[in-house]
Amino acid sequence: MLKRFFIICSGSDTQLLEDCSQGEQNKYAGIGATVFFTALMAFIAGSYALYTVFDNLFTSILFGFIWGLLIFNLDRYIVSTIKKTGNVVDELIQASPRIVLAIIIAVVISKPLELRIFEKEIDQVLLTEKNNMTLANKNQIEEQFNPNITALKNDIATLQNEIISKEAEVNILYDTYIAEAEGREGTKLLGKGPVYKEKREKHDTVLAELQQLKIDNKTKITALENQIVELQSNLKNQITNTQPIINNFDGLMARINALGSLPWLPSFFIFLLFLAIETSPIITKLLSPKGEFDIKYNEREEDLKNWVTQNLHQRQALLYTDNMLNDKAYGDLNKEEELYNYKKSMARKLIKQQQEAFYNKQVKIL
Repeated sequence: MLKRFFIICSGSDTQLLEDCSQGEQNKYAGIGATVFFTALMAFIAGSYALYTVFDNLFTSILFGFIWGLLIFNLDRYIVSTIKKTGNVVDELIQASPRIVLAIIIAVVISKPLELRIFEKEIDQVLLTEKNNMTLANKNQIEEQFNPNITALKNDIATLQNEIISKEAEVNILYDTYIAEAEGREGTKLLGKGPVYKEKREKHDTVLAELQQLKIDNKTKITALENQIVELQSNLKNQITNTQPIINNFDGLMARINALGSLPWLPSFFIFLLFLAIETSPIITKLLSPKGEFDIKYNEREEDLKNWVTQNLHQRQALLYTDNMLNDKAYGDLNKEEELYNYKKSMARKLIKQQQEAFYNKQVKIL
């Protein structure tokens, strides 16, 4: 049962192979087993690759099964269409497109399994890339917000400097009118004279301006600080919202790129392994001598070609003979007077009917 299943997988003619020896049947069963297990590996590799894309087990298995069937059909077609002719050059030319296709299939099959085998190393590479992307993302977002925050802080510093400047001016005026009262400066007269009152009034005016300036600037500073807090909050929110995108940076293309950054030699040997598996049915057929099945298959093809050629020749001979008989028959009829008179009378009736029909049509028109 299993042997027959593998023979069917090889794409060979089961009825013709039943008349061959056990060794010949075992050879094609081995080829079919290689085709089957290659498709099985394609199913596993395709399911894993699609799982990294869809992150859904049922969908991955479904599409992986379809991919395995596709590979099975291609391999079975490749093996079944290679014919043993006994000429090595002709067989290589015949198999060259199939070998190229087998190489492509081997690449497609091996890559997902490489991703699985080197998963830990790939995760480490992706972690490093994610960390770098996180830092770069934070710096880019900060570059968007920091100029505005810096400008607002500079405005706050300007308002605070205005208060400090005003306080310094008030202090100077305070020292001036005190010195006038003590007689140390100005008029050098001790006591609170007119000059003292003038300087005191000026100090009080500037002090009132200082108090009003503190009230106004405090309101402005509070508004500016609220804007800074809002910008900083937006900055943190944007960093938080974009972080999941970086965390999900582990799709199929990202993993393939990460695999490319690893040493190439292990991946190359895995590719060679699958290339050997994928091309083994073709290589087996090319290297194996022309066997009993190939001889019987070619003999049956020759019989079919001969049968088609004979039928074609018979049809051509039949057509030629029929044409000759027709020409001779009509040539003999051409000499019969009775047939001539009959056809003449029929032609006369036909002409009369045509003339009457034409006359009736002309009358209706008039």
